[in-house]
Amino acid sequence: MKENEVPHDKGALGELQEVYYVTDNEGNYTTSLSEGWEVKDIAIQASISLLEEQLLEAKELILAGKQSPIPYYMLRTRMDWATLASYMNRWQWLIKRHKKPQVFKKLSEKTLQKYASLFGISIEELKNPFK
Repeated sequence: MKENEVPHDKGALGELQEVYYVTDNEGNYTTSLSEGWEVKDIAIQASISLLEEQLLEAKELILAGKQSPIPYYMLRTRMDWATLASYMNRWQWLIKRHKKPQVFKKLSEKTLQKYASLFGISIEELKNPFK
């Protein structure tokens, strides 16, 4: 992108500005500040809407007793199974088993504490996310 093509649409950033790497008139790379870009704002809003839908679906599954709170907090912290398994230092298949309510109920305090620490919550919040 050329320096004079940097977008300056007001959007999701509010008062913040982003740094773009651009080329100047002589073809050299430099940086330029941008106040936002409408296309990027649309993509961000779509992503946030999808995340909100997934969180709502996870909440409904938890309340129906079909899933443990692990996937809900995983979504809230923007993790996937591979990332969570890596942080827990366990195999992915084992972490995925913790999604089942009957398995989750049998987890040790040590394992629950590790999950709670990763998600930045207490064990009580992990066990009862909507109270």
